Amino acid sequence: MDSPPQLGRSASPITEWALDPTVTFLNHGSFGACLRAILEVQRGWRDKLESNPVRCLGRDLEDLLDWSRSEIGGFVGASADDLALMPNATAGINTVLRSLRWKSGDEVLATDHAYNASLNALRFAAAQSSARVVLARIPFPIESPDQAFAAIMAAVTPNTKLAMLEHVTSPTAIVLPIERLVPALAERGIDVLVDGAHGPGMLPLRIAELAPAYYAGTTHKWVCAPKGTAFLYVRRDRQALIKPLAISSGASDTRTDRSRFRLDFDWTGTFDPTACLTIPAAIDGLGEMMPGGWPAVIANNKQLIASARRMLAEALHTDVQSPDSMTGSMASLRLPGGPWPLAEAMRRKEMIESALRGRRVEVPLILWPGPWLVGTGDLPETTQFDLLVRISAHAYNHLGQYERLASILAGFAGVNRPAG
Repeated sequence: MDSPPQLGRSASPITEWALDPTVTFLNHGSFGACLRAILEVQRGWRDKLESNPVRCLGRDLEDLLDWSRSEIGGFVGASADDLALMPNATAGINTVLRSLRWKSGDEVLATDHAYNASLNALRFAAAQSSARVVLARIPFPIESPDQAFAAIMAAVTPNTKLAMLEHVTSPTAIVLPIERLVPALAERGIDVLVDGAHGPGMLPLRIAELAPAYYAGTTHKWVCAPKGTAFLYVRRDRQALIKPLAISSGASDTRTDRSRFRLDFDWTGTFDPTACLTIPAAIDGLGEMMPGGWPAVIANNKQLIASARRMLAEALHTDVQSPDSMTGSMASLRLPGGPWPLAEAMRRKEMIESALRGRRVEVPLILWPGPWLVGTGDLPETTQFDLLVRISAHAYNHLGQYERLASILAGFAGVNRPAG
């Protein structure tokens, strides 16, 4: 195959996003957003693929995937040979959990801030082995990383075999002290599976230095690659344990020029590789948006979200929920007036969401604590729920958009303005 398509002079300007300009888009954290130029690179890959599918998939793909993984590895601080490409972080989480085996009486640790899909996967895998899921209760609002560290370590017992921890929590948008937790848990003989869906592109990331057993990250969120691009890092000493969800021809490959991990994961059946092959262009393209490259992009997004949440908290007469040291480029704020019983919280959520959609504002409202914990017995049926608004910041956002959000939200959710 010819050299990979890259950002060129004929591409759309690197600052031109594919987002609808009539929508105030403050929800980058859910699925990300792409630049038009990146989508043009993917279109080039598709043209090359369809011009000769046998050549691309049958002869060239292995080298191309090596190249893409190498670029990802350089960005996230990991060896390319320790990475497997995935369609999303949930697939990476499931790949690890479906590969591991426990016995009755073993415990697997998660937090009550865990993403529901990841927690579902953990519960399913634990049930297959008669293991028990234990939830660490992390306070929210939270005052310091020490609180999160203490809450997680307090939930560890001699039976704990694995901890599934979020690098950045989805509902509450707090950055957990993974750099402290991984070695502390390792000292207790506990492997860590990091749900890093929000890590790459939001945080400066050196996975090999963090040294978890497993790290599942995405590139379609904060790196802004096409949808369906993610990776799973498996530490070298754990790779023999982990098998892909789809066992394919690599399982019987007797080659010795590649690791068993590579042979198992690089071909799991026919798929469209063009999104994965576009990741290097996204890394380069976003890195060119600001003088200073990716460190400047990450710092800009963090500074914008800090300013936006302070402004929103003041406008809504609510409190900032976490310190700056635990905030990346997302933040969750409680809407005033709660908590409410679940039915009332749901009614208010739907009312406010409808008003936001009507005014073409895209931002998620989240019930807190997670109502999915009620059905599992981790929360009592009488639990009352707050509403959180979770804002995101990326290079296309500006403070005026959050001011518009504040003006809309101020009319809802029982905002109580001071007397006088």
